[in-house]
Formats: sequence, C-alpha cells, structure tokens
Amino acid sequence: MDGTVLVADDDRTIRTVLTQALTRAGCKVHATSSLVTLMRWVEEGKGDLVISDVMMPDGNGLETLPKITEARPSLPVIIISAQNTIMTAIQATEADAYDYLPKPFDLPDLMKRAARALDVKRVAPIERPVEAGAQDELPLVGRTPLMQALYRLVARVMNTDLAVLINGESGTGKSLIARAIHDFSDRRTMPFVVASGGDLESLDGPATLAARAKGGTLVFDEVGDLTQEAQARIVRLLDNLGDTAPRIMATSQAHLMAQMELGEFRQDLFYRLGGVTLDVPALRDRVDDIPLLTDHFLARAERDGTPIKRISEDAMNLIRTYSWPGNVRQLENAIRRLVLTTAETDVSRAQVELLLGNQPAMEPNVGKGSGEKLSASVHKHLRRYFDLHGGVLPPAGLYNRILREVELPLIEIALDATGGNQAKCADLLGINRNTLRKKITDLDIRVTRRRKLM
Repeated sequence: MDGTVLVADDDRTIRTVLTQALTRAGCKVHATSSLVTLMRWVEEGKGDLVISDVMMPDGNGLETLPKITEARPSLPVIIISAQNTIMTAIQATEADAYDYLPKPFDLPDLMKRAARALDVKRVAPIERPVEAGAQDELPLVGRTPLMQALYRLVARVMNTDLAVLINGESGTGKSLIARAIHDFSDRRTMPFVVASGGDLESLDGPATLAARAKGGTLVFDEVGDLTQEAQARIVRLLDNLGDTAPRIMATSQAHLMAQMELGEFRQDLFYRLGGVTLDVPALRDRVDDIPLLTDHFLARAERDGTPIKRISEDAMNLIRTYSWPGNVRQLENAIRRLVLTTAETDVSRAQVELLLGNQPAMEPNVGKGSGEKLSASVHKHLRRYFDLHGGVLPPAGLYNRILREVELPLIEIALDATGGNQAKCADLLGINRNTLRKKITDLDIRVTRRRKLM
C-alpha cells in the first residue's frame, strides 16, 4: 500500500493504532484531533486518503466532507463513526464519502478498504441535502455487521429506479426501511403511498394507487399475503407504467421463493419486484444491538417526559437471551412497559423476568409450511455464522469446512435410505462409486448394510 493518509479522530488510541498499521503497510500518515488542521492539510494538497471520525471537538466530520470535496474532488474519504444508525450511513453516502465503517471497526477490514481507496479516483459528488432532524425520527439502530451491511445497501440503492423487495419478520422495521429509502432519495418531495390487500380488490385499484403515487414511491405491503387476483393486477400495473411511474417497493415476511415454488406466488411478479432484495435481520440474529436499541428507547422515553430509568446488568443479560419473536417492535413495547411500571430508577432482573414471563418465547414461523428452500436455510445459517464472529473474519479454509458440513449428513442420509448399499447410494447421489468410498473414508462415516424397503 502506497500513499499519504490523513487521519482525524479525537481518540488518541485510534490515532495511534491507525498510524502504526498504515505505516507498517507502507503509507505515510498525518494524524490530528482537529478538523481545522485536517482541512488545512487538505487545502495544502497533502494526503491521498482521509480517514475521519464524525464527532470531533471542533466540528462534525460529515459536515466537513463537502468542503473536502470542493477543495479536492478526487480525494477519497472514509468515515468512521460510533453513531451506528442508518442515517450515519445514508449521510456519509449523501456527502459522497468513499466508504463508511462503524466503531468499533475491524482493523484488517479498514486496511483493505483503505488500500482500495488509494487505488480508486472518485468523481465529483452530486449534492443531495438531508432534512434536519430526520435522524432522531428513525429508530433504525445497529452496529452489528448484518445491520451495517443493510445500511450500506440502502444507501447505494436509494437513488436508483430499481424495484426493492424488503424481507423480514414482523417487527423488524421493513416499513421504516422503505420510508427511509423514499425520504432520503431524489423522490422525497413526491407522494409515498403504501398499498394493502384492500386497495387491490377492485379492478381499477392498482391504477388509482399509481395515480396517487405519481412520480413518488408505491409500496405493496406484505405482498406475500395478497391473493392471486391481486397479484395479477399488480403485474398488469407494472407492465403499463408510464413516464411518471412511481418507484416500486414491496415488503414481505413470507418466504416468497418458497411460495412461488408451491404455486402460491406468481413467478412473473416475483421477478418484477426483486430488482434489489433487502433482508432485514431478526433481532435474535443481532443480539449485540439489543443494548443499543434499549438505550435508544430509554432515551426516547426520557424525552417524552417519563422518569429516567436504567437497566441493570443482570436484567440486560436476560433481555439479550430472550428470543424476541416480535423483534424490535416487541422490544420497544417491553421497554416502554418497564419504564412505566417500575418505581425504582434501576430496572431489576426480577422485573424483566415478570414481564417476559407473560410474553411468547417461541420464534415465529416465517412463510408457510416447510417449503423453505435448502439454499435459504443455508444462507440464514451462514449469515448467523459470520455475525457470531463480531466483524472478524472466520478462520481460513471456510469453503472446505462448509462443504464437509453439508456433505457428511447428505451421504449419511443417502446411505441410510439405500440400506447401506454403496452402489445404490452412489447412483442416487450421481457420483462414482470409488468417489463415494473415498468420501466415506475421509468423513469417517460408518456404513451398516441392512435390507431397506423403499
């Protein structure tokens, strides 16, 4: 890695760590805790890359970005921030940051992004103002890798015309994501219309919706619950949109791929809606965000005039281990109840136990029946596997480890189904018998021959 990097952060430890890592990688580094100093360096022509925090003693790094761009249009800027909300990612993108990373960041990941930034020349930005105060209105909070990846994807697709399909369980914030994409896009001054099944019952329902959403955004809420007739009307609508067509989005807690394979969801509609698919993770898949969300809801309650409350460490541990089938919405309601019903300043574990004891603990079934594709189940497992590493990459050799995890039960079950007959099993699997024998040996599979009637 070659070049000069300007680092701006009010945390001395972060400045030291970045300076040492970048220097070892072959870069020259200038580090400061002042945005004024950073801007002086930029205006003097110093630096090939800027890495800047948002909240600094003498200003806001995001507000400084346009000034950096005006002075040096080709100078890439990587924003790092402890403000882990969707708005930080969106504002960084709006201000034309090269990249954005939440704190605490993964140092090897930041180094890779810095190396790419030093090799890429940026184009001049397009100004897209963000309304003041909007950040406080969006409870889309999260620092886990799953949420940060979602934030970045939202920021990238915000000003495209691609249809967006937002998947997620009830209470995960699908409608908030749709609203955020609209409110911070170039269509923000146009109508935002949410269509339900009732709006599509009549033949002219879709046309009426399109007229209401003219040039804005039209969202089909819980599209997986719509009847075949309603789905057909949406297809006809999408095929006949004119020059003032609204942007199309849809939300679904059902697994549409599985429904499509069962004949319950139209294939043509599925592919028309899936220009970009956003998967909003369940709260139990991002447990490290629960304390952050809890603090957010406590602060909101305090702003609304309720007494100040704190969650004890024992109580928070219990909150983290609950499955939250209602996701963020259920967590918000639970915190509100705790604030209103707890007389003491500190909420105890016993009070949380009493509250959660009256709420469901089973995880909800997403979609219908057991029609979920194997690939979807594997995808969820792998997303969870990466998330559990907390932003650090898993050990090398992942490809072979995952194949082994799938291959072992596949061969064991196939052998069981064929009564241990290796010739039949190899034929069933579609592989050579010698290949099967080698895999049985490598995977240490015990083969028991028996008569199998099937």
